[in-house]
Amino acid sequence: MLPLAAASVLLAAASGALELVIQLFLKDRDAATILISSVSSLSSVGVVVGSLFWGRVSDRVGRRGLLIVTAVGTAVGTALMIPLPSDAVVLGSAFLRSFMEIGFASVALAAVSGTSASTRRGKNLSYVSSSRSLGLAVGAVGAGLVLESLAFSRTFLAAGVFPLAAAALLFALPRESKRAPRERVSTRAVFRSAGLTDLYVGTIVRQIGISGAYSLIYVYMATLGIPPGTMGMVSGLNRISQVGATVVFGLVVDRVGRRRVFMWGFALSVAIPLVVAFSRDVAGMAVAYVLIGLTYSALYIGSTAHIGDRVPAAQLGTMLGLFETARGVGGFIGPTIAGAIAPALGLRGMLYVMAAVSGVALVVMVVSRRRARSTPSGRDEVGRRREGRR
Repeated sequence: MLPLAAASVLLAAASGALELVIQLFLKDRDAATILISSVSSLSSVGVVVGSLFWGRVSDRVGRRGLLIVTAVGTAVGTALMIPLPSDAVVLGSAFLRSFMEIGFASVALAAVSGTSASTRRGKNLSYVSSSRSLGLAVGAVGAGLVLESLAFSRTFLAAGVFPLAAAALLFALPRESKRAPRERVSTRAVFRSAGLTDLYVGTIVRQIGISGAYSLIYVYMATLGIPPGTMGMVSGLNRISQVGATVVFGLVVDRVGRRRVFMWGFALSVAIPLVVAFSRDVAGMAVAYVLIGLTYSALYIGSTAHIGDRVPAAQLGTMLGLFETARGVGGFIGPTIAGAIAPALGLRGMLYVMAAVSGVALVVMVVSRRRARSTPSGRDEVGRRREGRR
C-alpha cells in the first residue's frame, strides 16, 4: 500500500502542476479561450477512452505491470511539452497524459477495492484518493512558485521527473499471484442489476458544470489581477482540503451509508461556480477551492465505495472505469460549452450557466432517490441497509 500511495502522490504532483502551467502557457501565447478550454476537453476524451480501456484490461491481467506502464506513459506525455510545442502537440499531450493518468487511477482503485472488506472499503479507498489529492496540492502550489522563477520549458522538465520517480517506486509492489478465472457476465447485465444508472447520469451532468467552470478558472483569476504564484497556492487549497476530507469521508461513508455522502457532494457542486462568479479577490477564490475539495471528496469516496459494494469482483475494474468514463464525458462537454459561451456571456455569465447545469444534476439525483424509495424493491433495499447497519 505504501509504494502505491507514494507513487500516487508523485504522479498527481505532475498533473496538478500542469493544470496551472499549461493554461498560463497558452494565455501567454494569446491563445483563444476556446483553445485553452479545449485542453480540458481533450484531457476528458483521454479519460473516457482510457478508463474504458484500462478498466477492462485490469480485470484480465496483473495490475502491478499496468501501474508501471501508465506511470511511464504519463512521463512521455509530459516530456512532449518541454520544447514548447505547437498548439496541436499541446492538445495531443493533454490527451496522452490523461489517458495514462486515468489508467493509473482506475487500476489503483480496482486493486484496493477488490481486496477490501465492505466494512473497510471506504476507509481503504480514502487512503489512495487522499494520496492523489496531496500530490495535486503539492503540484499546484509548487508550479506557481517555480513558474515565477523558471521559464515554461524548465517547469515542464521538472514536472516530467515525477512520473518517472513514481514508476520506479512501483517496482517495490509485490508480484500478484495468478488469479483464478471467474465466471463473467456482460457489463450491461451488471450495470442493470447494480442499479447505478442515476449515479452515472448525475455524474455526467454534474461534471459538465464543474469542469466547464474549472477549465477557465486560472484565466478568470488572471482577470482579477492574481499573480501565478498566488494562483498556485490558492488552487492548492482544493487539494489540501481533499487530503483531510477524503480520509474523513472514508470513515463516514462506512458508517452513515454511501448514497448520503455522495448526495452531499452533488448539493455542494451547485455552489462552486456561484462562489467563483461572486469572488473579487483571493479570499473568495480560496473559499471556492475549499468547496471544490470537499465536494470532490464526498462524491468520489461515496460513489466508488457504492460501486464496490454492488459490482462483482470480476467486473470491478470495468465498472470503476465506467464511472471515470462518466466523469470524462462530462469533463469533455463542460469545457467545450464554457469556451464557446464565454466570449458571448463573459466569464461570469459562463459561471452562472455552469451553476445551473450542476443544479440539474442535483435534481436528477433527488428525483431518482425518491423514485427508488417509492418502489417495493427500493424499500426492500433501504430495509436491508438499515438491518446491515444494526
